[in-house]
Amino acid sequence: MSNYHKLFTADDSVVVFIDHQPQMTFGVANIDRSTLINNVTLLAKVAKEFNVPTILTAVETESFSGYIWPQLLDVFPGQAVIERTSMNSWDDAGFREAIKATGRKNIIMTGLWTEVCVTWPTIEMLGEGYNIYVVEDCCGATSPAAHEASLSRMVQAGAVRVTTIPALLEWQRDWAKREHYDNLMNLLKNQAGAYGVGVEYAYTMVHHAPQSAQKPQVVAQKAHH
Repeated sequence: MSNYHKLFTADDSVVVFIDHQPQMTFGVANIDRSTLINNVTLLAKVAKEFNVPTILTAVETESFSGYIWPQLLDVFPGQAVIERTSMNSWDDAGFREAIKATGRKNIIMTGLWTEVCVTWPTIEMLGEGYNIYVVEDCCGATSPAAHEASLSRMVQAGAVRVTTIPALLEWQRDWAKREHYDNLMNLLKNQAGAYGVGVEYAYTMVHHAPQSAQKPQVVAQKAHH
């Protein structure tokens, strides 16, 4: 059976964050950059909540690209960043060893730029027998056309396109599982956009939980005659 006929789990997947650095971010033109940063940090926080292994890698940090976003580094304080010179992470021995050390075959792939630093390792890792899920709204490209062409190439090679919310919900899977429920809901309320607003509404209006912030005072306005 094809591996893509199975759902990935927190116990068999690993998340890769490639080159979320300032110089690369400057060139992103397929997605609003604040949205991109929000999506990446949300995925990172949920991966940490579910104890999913994560790999951080950067290219030419001090000579060209700058340090990985502080929003992402803050999620994994003290975690080593694999520094590379190659645009293709899979060319780097340290990166390959980090992937292999996880013992996992389901790779949740994110990075900048989609057309180079995400596409190239994805194609080669597919050839090595890994299952690659590209979280496309956690990836940035230099144009919408570049993003779509790259995604098409990766899919033709065997990758699967996903987005942030369904990717992280695939780890939860069943709302009857309570271990991560409250922490997950708190993360979603803060960073999951429209879905997060819905979660907050369900908590406060349906389940009558206390509001996250002080309840505003509703003042009836007088009609003007």
